[in-house]
Amino acid sequence: MHDVVFSNISKIIERDSKVTTYKFALLRGVIDIIQNNSPYISFSEGRVHIPTGLLIEKWILYYYPILESSTYIPQINGDVNLAFGNQLNQIISTYRPVGGFSAFYNDLKNKGIPESIQKDFLVLAKKLQETITKMPMRYIGRSISNDFYSIFNYKTQRPRKHHSVSIDIEYLIRNFGIFSIPVEYYEAFKVLGSFIGGQDSILFKWAEFSVNASGKRLSIENVVNEVLRSPITEREVAESKNIYKSIMKSEGKVYCVWTGKSISRYDVDHMIPFSVWRNNDLWNLLPSQSSTNNQKRDKIPSPDLIEKRKDMILYYWDLINHNQPQRFQKEMQVALLGNNSFTAWHETAISQLQSSCDYLISNRGYDEWKIN
Repeated sequence: MHDVVFSNISKIIERDSKVTTYKFALLRGVIDIIQNNSPYISFSEGRVHIPTGLLIEKWILYYYPILESSTYIPQINGDVNLAFGNQLNQIISTYRPVGGFSAFYNDLKNKGIPESIQKDFLVLAKKLQETITKMPMRYIGRSISNDFYSIFNYKTQRPRKHHSVSIDIEYLIRNFGIFSIPVEYYEAFKVLGSFIGGQDSILFKWAEFSVNASGKRLSIENVVNEVLRSPITEREVAESKNIYKSIMKSEGKVYCVWTGKSISRYDVDHMIPFSVWRNNDLWNLLPSQSSTNNQKRDKIPSPDLIEKRKDMILYYWDLINHNQPQRFQKEMQVALLGNNSFTAWHETAISQLQSSCDYLISNRGYDEWKIN
């Protein structure tokens, strides 16, 4: 198993497109199939081959309760429906008065889909096949490669005629093609899949312990929501704005930290984005031209860019240190200096900022931001 595979998986989770939940459903489905040690898994030419029908089953099981829920749970950005939403809702409506989700799964797994709705079910299955293979399988891995289907390969096959044939899980397995992934990804998912998928993650195990210790008076959801609560929930830039207002009054101008341009209107930018690192330290909040800040958004400044803009960053850090020395020095010590003395803090702080950004880009897979 190669370290690069783990790094790539991290980048895929963090950086690949998040317009829909399809990427998460694909990864979760593959992990579940591998963790279940499906007997349909086969190996050849350095790749692991799995029936796409197993993924179709998983996607139905993932999305059925979401669409059936009385609570609206968005799965796609914008005013758009899931590609297979109408087809799945048709099945949900059919089963709602006759046992719902459990009754549906019992038919799919054991009895077979009733003949009266087989046509609707096959329309759903084909739509799921098309969605899975043409969307997340095609695009997943684009954060690490410019190629389509860089990790997943797919081989289709024409579904057999189903006259007097039971439409069930076995039918899906045998009639909806095969997909494959490199064997090294299979090995990574086999070892760490349950941690990535969540069932064996520290947070899930923590919540599970608390639920059992409560005599099951609590739910996993209750505990996870509380365990994940953060003392920092919102961007706090008021103090920084006051500092830059005073600079504006005394010096007549403020400069964009990233372009060096004189600006009369500006945003207070989190150098390391708030969405990545919930940090409202004064050193992390510097003025930026609004258009530049909009380009940066949740990207991480490259170490080279920090080097190029070092003088401007240090200029603002010195001003903040002059205006709010006690808070600035405490925050700087904890976040960037560590055991190093504050007496010669400039180069150490810049170096640690570059190191933190490089780690987030190289190891965590966040998008790098540069200015040409």
